[in-house]
Order: sequence, then structure tokens, then C-alpha cells
Amino acid sequence: MELKFLILMKKIHLFVLGSMLIFSCSPAKKIIVDVSSSIDFTLAFGSCNRTELNNLLWDDVLAVNPDIWIWGGDIIYADTDSIALMQQMYEDQNEIKGYKKLKERVPIIGTWDDHDYGINDGGVEFHAKAESQQAFLDFMGVPVNSPRRTQEGVYMTHEYKYPNGSTKVIVLDTRYFRTALTLDTITSKRNKPNVYGEGTILGEKQWQWLENELMGSKADFNFIISSIQVLSNEHGFECWGNFPHETDRLKSVIASSGAKGVIILSGDRHISEFSKSTVNNLSYPLIDFTSSGLTHVYDKFSGESNPFRIGKVVFTESFGLVKISAKTKTVFFEMIGNDGKVLGSLQQSY
Repeated sequence: MELKFLILMKKIHLFVLGSMLIFSCSPAKKIIVDVSSSIDFTLAFGSCNRTELNNLLWDDVLAVNPDIWIWGGDIIYADTDSIALMQQMYEDQNEIKGYKKLKERVPIIGTWDDHDYGINDGGVEFHAKAESQQAFLDFMGVPVNSPRRTQEGVYMTHEYKYPNGSTKVIVLDTRYFRTALTLDTITSKRNKPNVYGEGTILGEKQWQWLENELMGSKADFNFIISSIQVLSNEHGFECWGNFPHETDRLKSVIASSGAKGVIILSGDRHISEFSKSTVNNLSYPLIDFTSSGLTHVYDKFSGESNPFRIGKVVFTESFGLVKISAKTKTVFFEMIGNDGKVLGSLQQSY
């Protein structure tokens, strides 16, 4: 009896040991929970794209099979008031093989930033902004009879429904109405915050539109597309922090609107990072996912202050990937580099 018991215990021990070896020797991807089956909606986005540079990421964007692609700005680097030159650069972008494939398979939406707007760090003062807007809308395939053709600014809302919920994408225009920046003449930074209450990023008409879009939203998740960073506010380049009262207003509008799952996607910086902030009266943290750039990055990046940063700064060419699980009310954020390499990730429940 004792011998049989020992033999039985030995068999159990070998079985357990063998099972442990199987799992420990398997590739990591085999023991990570696969969430792909619970993903209801996937969006990819990116910014800072030079048409004359080789973009190695278009095949990687296609590989993740997004439901939409969002341009976060700086689609081209025109920096000109020559609309003919802008149009030619947009045509060049449309002829890039990888991007053509993406357009054939995936809906394209988005906004502009300063370089495709027409002037570096430009705002309300740009004299060719109306003509530039038409060139941008042509590139985006906006119908000639669309209301966007007659409004000032390229802001727009897109809604997407799926069996388990819905997502709203609110595309802002941070150029057309943005008033003057305050140059920093004391430190080595380019800009410093305006006097509190002075100046605007969105202009009052766009502000009222944004408030209405959030207040009336029934979507489970609401993405705000801002070409410039909202939360990171100490680097001295363009950001909402140059207009601190506008940042406070945005947070207040988000919190008071009752909109669910508000998330900010931004670009511009030639670096990628996650920023997270607690907002009064908001039941979830506000995340600003910056993805930049697609063809060129700030490869000499050596550090900068961001009190809201989560994780590390990525200064490798990449695009942003956001996957939504409506069932679990969870969003998965990833920075994707060439050959599908995940350079950074974040997960947030709502």
C-alpha cells in the first residue's frame, strides 16, 4: 500500500513538473491572455509625416486591421501659402504605395497642424488659411457640398457604432482660431504660458460646438483629437499649456458634460508618450496619448519635464494603436514601431 502511494505521488509530481516546463518553455505570447476576441473597435493614428521620407509603417498599420485611421496633423510639410504647392504635396502623399493600400481598405479622418496648415507655429494670423482649408478637405475626400466646406476651421465629429456600443471621434482644429503665443525671452524654452485668460486655441464658436458634442454624446467612448499636446505643459513648445485657462476650460467641459470615456489623442512633438491626469468631478483619469512621428523623430531627445507622464518617452518612428473592449470597458493603448514592435503600452478601465 505504501509503495503504491509513493508511486502515485511520484506520477503526480512528474505531471506537475512537466506542466510547469511546458508553460515555462512556451513563447511569452502563448501565456498572455488573448484579448483580440473581445476587442470591439480599433483605431490607429499618427502625425509628423514627410512625403519625401520613406514611411516604413504603412504595412504595420494595415497589419493591425484598424477600423479607422486618424491623421493627427503634419500630414505634409508644406510651410507655404502656395496652395498649388500644397496640393502637389497632398497628391504625392496619395501616390505613396503603402498609403494607397490603406486608403483602399480603411476609412481616413483627421485634422491638420501647423506644417500642413501652411506656417510653422501658425494660427489665426495666417492669410491663406481659407484656401489651405479647401486643399486639406480635398485631400481628405470631403464632398464639395459638405458643410465643412463653408465653415471656418476643419473641426468635425465622426460616430461609429458596433454591436456592443459606440465610439465618437471629435476632431479639433487648433490652428484656424489660435491667437498669438508668448515667446519666452528669459529661458531657453521657445514659449511660455500666456497671462491667464488671454488668448484662445479653439475660438468661441468651436468651443460652443465642442461643448455641445460632449454634452449630447451617448457614446461609450469619446476621443478628442488635438494636434498639439493637452496635458504635457512644461516643455516650452506648442501645447495647450501655453493657454492655461483653455486647458482648465477643457477639463471643466469634459467633467461637466457627463460624457463617458473621454480620451485625448495628440501629435506634433516628434516623440510619443502617455500622460495621465486626475480631473475634479471626473470618475476616470484623463489620458493624453501622444503619437509622433511617422517618418522622423526627435532622435536627440535627452529628457524634458512632464508631470503627467506615465512610462517612458519613445523617440522611434511609430504610430498609435487604440483597442476598445466594450464588454470590459477597457481601452488598450500601444505605440507600434516598424515590423509591429510594441514600443510602449498602457491599459485603462472606464
